[in-house]
Amino acid sequence: MRIVCIGGGPAGLYFALLMKKFHTEHDITVVERNKPYDTFGWGVVFSDATMVSMRVWDPESAAEIEDAFNHWDDIELLFKGTRQRTSGHGFVGIGRKKLLNILQRRCEALGVELQFETESDGDTDYPDADLIIASDGFNSKIRNRYADVFQPDLAVRPNRYIWLGTNKLFDAFTFDFRKTDHGWFQAHIYKFDDQTSTFIVETTEEAYEKHGLGQLDQQGSIDFCQNLFSEVLEGADLMTNARHLRGSAWLNFNRLICGKWSHFNGNSHVVLMGDAAHTAHFAIGSGTKLAIDDAIELTNQFQKLGHDKDKIPAVLETYEEIRRVDVARIQNAARNAMEWFEVVGERYADTLEPEQFMYSMLTRSQRISHENLRLRDKTWLEGYERWFAKKQGLEVKEGERCLPPMFTPYTVRDVTLQNRIVVSPMAMYSAKDGLIDDFHMVHLGARAMGGAGLVFAEMTCVSPDARITPGCLGLWNDEQMEGWKRFVDFAHSKSSAKVGIQLGHAGRKGSTKVAWEGIDQPLEEGAWPLISASALPYLKNSPVPKAMDRADMDRVKADFVAATERAAKAGVDWLELHVAHGYLLSSFLSPLTNRRTDEYGGSHENRARYPLEVFKAMRAVWPADKPMSVRLSCHDWFDGGNTPDDAAIFAEMFKEAGADVIDCSSGQVWKEEKPVYGRLFQTPFSDKIRNEIRIPTIAVGAISEADHANSVIAAGRADLCAVARPHLADPAWTLHEAAKIGINSIAWPKQYYSAKSQYENNLARAAAPVGK
Repeated sequence: MRIVCIGGGPAGLYFALLMKKFHTEHDITVVERNKPYDTFGWGVVFSDATMVSMRVWDPESAAEIEDAFNHWDDIELLFKGTRQRTSGHGFVGIGRKKLLNILQRRCEALGVELQFETESDGDTDYPDADLIIASDGFNSKIRNRYADVFQPDLAVRPNRYIWLGTNKLFDAFTFDFRKTDHGWFQAHIYKFDDQTSTFIVETTEEAYEKHGLGQLDQQGSIDFCQNLFSEVLEGADLMTNARHLRGSAWLNFNRLICGKWSHFNGNSHVVLMGDAAHTAHFAIGSGTKLAIDDAIELTNQFQKLGHDKDKIPAVLETYEEIRRVDVARIQNAARNAMEWFEVVGERYADTLEPEQFMYSMLTRSQRISHENLRLRDKTWLEGYERWFAKKQGLEVKEGERCLPPMFTPYTVRDVTLQNRIVVSPMAMYSAKDGLIDDFHMVHLGARAMGGAGLVFAEMTCVSPDARITPGCLGLWNDEQMEGWKRFVDFAHSKSSAKVGIQLGHAGRKGSTKVAWEGIDQPLEEGAWPLISASALPYLKNSPVPKAMDRADMDRVKADFVAATERAAKAGVDWLELHVAHGYLLSSFLSPLTNRRTDEYGGSHENRARYPLEVFKAMRAVWPADKPMSVRLSCHDWFDGGNTPDDAAIFAEMFKEAGADVIDCSSGQVWKEEKPVYGRLFQTPFSDKIRNEIRIPTIAVGAISEADHANSVIAAGRADLCAVARPHLADPAWTLHEAAKIGINSIAWPKQYYSAKSQYENNLARAAAPVGK
């Protein structure tokens, strides 16, 4: 094949040398605009895993790269006058120029032709090429030429950064946060050779503008940063090697995702690689890793499918299919880390104590979890666990393992939960006339004895026409109240769990079949009239609800108040108002479902007017010493619907109205929604509301193991974690998760105590090395 790599960065060079190494007959050229053995930029960061792959694919260049590497395990944080350090993180850094020089020499040794100082217009300059690698960077001419094919999705991120260097050598990956009169600045610092460290300074657009940094030349920007970070620099100078850039050299990061990576231009097959195809923020240092991994995987597919020209289409298709998965994973982690730095000032830096700030920073990408931190640096993590436990008022003995965050108590008003795990409300569709029966006693009782701190039943409806299905629980009469009292008394006498009740009204999503007969499908017999904020059906075949008038509002509010009073008489510990998932009160909040033109539609204040009216009426009759939470849909996952920013506005309103906690869910408001699922996918909503609105939160969604819950709570992303489906599969989920992470001090029900040691011993045997 005739192969041309346009762009002499890591992706193009590494692919060229691998393909030439494994198939010397290929005619391969790398075209680079810069001079021989010249490049810009400071150091780049690799993971140990990438280095392992490079050793396998080309030991010769890997050995030379490793000789030039600077390896470090430690991360150090300077923050609010403190200096904290943790180890075991395994980074390697190398100068970008050094890396490219090594790859250039290796290409030349293998017979790859390197054309320097060549300004290419792109693929059309090489009509004889069978394969063209568009490794020409973020500003790729080739990608831009075929934008309709490659479908680039570009997003300019709000923060500003400047990429500098210093001759001071740092022995850890160092983060330094400094507050000015106009906001926070942070420095990302790491050594990459025996003389130089990279020094990236980042801040918000607001701080950049207010400090007038856009009006400074590069030296002015260097002087500003040198003065701001003088403590960590200890007299060393900052310097730039980007004098070719005009102005102050402060940049915005550009996030790039492409819908397609390859194209046949009529003569040649063209494929994007490296920054031409995707970008990953420097907050996790994965741009070079992605470029190298692209080169390895494309070579791998040629090795598997063949190096003949007719194999190119199949190779490119498989390459893209495989790489998309890993790139998406890295980009998601990079996005989380990037967003953490973008909001660090308004969300974390002013409110978190240094110890928790450190934990939050370490886990910012959500790739590093609580137990992963234990593997990396057990001493540091257990020190943090002791700090966290002491903050909750627990007595901690030095040298002894203490309770991890999810097992620490949590107090709201006069109610103290024994731990931070909540059995989430989950519809069972098994009630008759809204009554708790033996099924609910067994179902809820088992979970109360299963170790959770707070047990919710399903959404409990405030009137017969408030039900989702005929099988929903209710609290509109005294007989139902007695059923609730029976369960509350059982839970209080047989477990340490507190009992919560979530009151709601189905609105336009009511009068449907139970889930296993057709979820959301309207009843064919025994249906009842529906009401909602506006006369919009949920499904095309759903009944059209009546848009509520004032008389409807008064009646429904009275129903909520009456149910609240009954919940108090039943001895329930915690009350939650359901204002999520497209049910009645949620339908007022979302512009997708609220099309009203009166005082209950339009602005945030108007849309929240009626839900707040109901909440305040309930809070007025609910005992003052007991907590009340609000469940919100924090993202409608559909254009024109509510976003996390809207949810934060509503959370502030409910906080002012007396809400103690916001239960942060999302979706189920609009049937055509397009949610983005994944591990802990709704936790960012809780994080935002907790740390920007300054109100405690419950995180929900894809929390399925102790490691998840500990990570969320330890980082301050939520105060409680609600676990749903895992509790359906395992009523004693909390007790079992404690045993799995080696916490044996959690009490089991005395009737089951004989099983506790056996369960723990079986886990120990399963974890023991084979033959032990």
